[in-house]
Amino acid sequence: IIDPLRTEAKAAVADCRQAGIEVAMITGDHPATALAIAQELDMVEHADQLVTGPELRLAFDSGTIDQLTHQARVFARVGPHHTLDIVQSLQRNGHFVAVSGDGANDAPALRAAQVGVAMGLCGTDVARETADLIITDDNFSSIVAGLEEGRVAYANVVKVIFVPIS
Repeated sequence: IIDPLRTEAKAAVADCRQAGIEVAMITGDHPATALAIAQELDMVEHADQLVTGPELRLAFDSGTIDQLTHQARVFARVGPHHTLDIVQSLQRNGHFVAVSGDGANDAPALRAAQVGVAMGLCGTDVARETADLIITDDNFSSIVAGLEEGRVAYANVVKVIFVPIS
């Protein structure tokens, strides 16, 4: 049984991809459930892009977690300590990492990410206090809309500041 996706979720993930933003899913859900959702969102092309918590543990212990996170886009049956390991690994791989979360168990990853985004409606006080941003409608597409607005604002500031010298 899978909860239906929000109608705007697939378009939001596509907008991220078009903007050069890679989206990853980290969940405690069963791997088959996570993979089905990721495929519906067009986040993965094949099952090799899914990693489970036990696989993460083995990779962490053997020192190969950075190679594992480099190719993966879906992480299933993952615990809170794995989420932090994934964030730190992605950062070591050169990624600028934003994490969204709603629970106290997400707090370490929200803190470690360059940008922590908490859910304002269903999020815990711990998640909201730890995060850098709070999304008031708990909607991923609101994050994407904020990114678009931020990029427009940044481009406008650059236009004003960087005037070509003739």
